[in-house]
Amino acid sequence: MKSKKILFSVAFAFFILLGCKNEAKKETLAVNKQNISLVISGMTCEIGCAKTIQSKLSKKEGVLNANVIFKDSVANVEFDKNKTSKKDLIAFVDGIAGGELYKASENLKSCEGKNKACCAAKTK
Repeated sequence: MKSKKILFSVAFAFFILLGCKNEAKKETLAVNKQNISLVISGMTCEIGCAKTIQSKLSKKEGVLNANVIFKDSVANVEFDKNKTSKKDLIAFVDGIAGGELYKASENLKSCEGKNKACCAAKTK
């Protein structure tokens, strides 16, 4: 009788453990790559400010690549539009260091010297 109870308990625990492993699979969308060039004001140094912003942007969900150029006060960011947006990235940079140091905006001047169709596409 005791062996039946032990066997039943082991079987019950086995089924519970197997049932826990059947998690719902998340649907994954294809990567929708977008680029944005941000003008960032408030950076005072390359090693502290620019590298900090680049590091934090690189770790943000949805960011595929981030490069901050201190001398131009620009951040070039490649991101997955399915996971984040231009508005979210601007707000994220604005919030770095408590939201008091940096101010980001989209760089629309990056089309200078190119055709007007490029600039029209950037504003959409």
